[in-house]
Amino acid sequence: MAFCFVWIYDARMGSVQLAGGAEELVRGRARVGEAELIVCTDGTALFDGGAMFGVVPKVLWQRKVQADALNRIPIGLNCLVVRLHGKTVLVETGFGNKLSPKLQGIYGTQQVLPQSLHAAGVEPGEVDLVINTHLHWDHCGWNSVLDEAGVVRPYFPNAEYVAHAGEVEHGRRQFERDRVSYVAENYEPLLATGQMRAVNVAIGEELELLPGVSVECFPGHTAHMMVVHVRSRGEHACFVSDLVPTAAHLDLTWGMGFDLDPMAVISERKRFYARAVAEGWLVVFPHDHLLPMVRLTTDVRGAVVAAMSAT
Repeated sequence: MAFCFVWIYDARMGSVQLAGGAEELVRGRARVGEAELIVCTDGTALFDGGAMFGVVPKVLWQRKVQADALNRIPIGLNCLVVRLHGKTVLVETGFGNKLSPKLQGIYGTQQVLPQSLHAAGVEPGEVDLVINTHLHWDHCGWNSVLDEAGVVRPYFPNAEYVAHAGEVEHGRRQFERDRVSYVAENYEPLLATGQMRAVNVAIGEELELLPGVSVECFPGHTAHMMVVHVRSRGEHACFVSDLVPTAAHLDLTWGMGFDLDPMAVISERKRFYARAVAEGWLVVFPHDHLLPMVRLTTDVRGAVVAAMSAT
């Protein structure tokens, strides 16, 4: 059995420990004030390297990430559990288990979020709130599952689900550019029953969903993508979503081919970094399997970099 290492981050001490283990199901843990943060995973997926790095030449990005023979690179499917004030919050739900066998083969999905949550001590019925930062299929797949009769049902039966109203509208319009990423079964049944709440959050404003947990709109990847803030006792963590998918994307101009507005991504990263670096936020990436959470700093050139590395 292969062994792996999992990040354990103590936000109060500013240190990282590497814990050996026989499973990769829990990718990291942190304390932010009274909040417990656990990075669970739906495994990894294989995405085209060119799509993940947009106009950045392969000769540059391959210094950080190695592609396979089909030019695919592995990305993590990180889902963040937040326990605070007696509530359990889940940010993102991975690719899920509703993909066709063909798509499962193309993307190499593993469908392990249930096992990951169980390893973290979280059962589906315990989740109070599910936050989808946006409604791309790799971020909300376990929102729902098909039962034995082929009927879509919520995987987290007692949770309220939250997504941006603009994301819902965009998904329903099924634009040629990105309609493959919007799978109605991931959100429409929840909206129909009222279990999912579509919220409006303006740029530069925050909406508090629970005490200490709020969302803020950072457009660019999609027009209404949100990040999730967690605050407790003066400490601050942020699930950055696809504004910065991995540590390899920290450079302002290293966006993805999936981004609908690359120029907005650059300007919104500047806005994000200005606060996250200065205030020492703990940043949680959605797609970095090896380095799921970091603090940010600047190097001698003034570029934003991870304050820690996996080595």
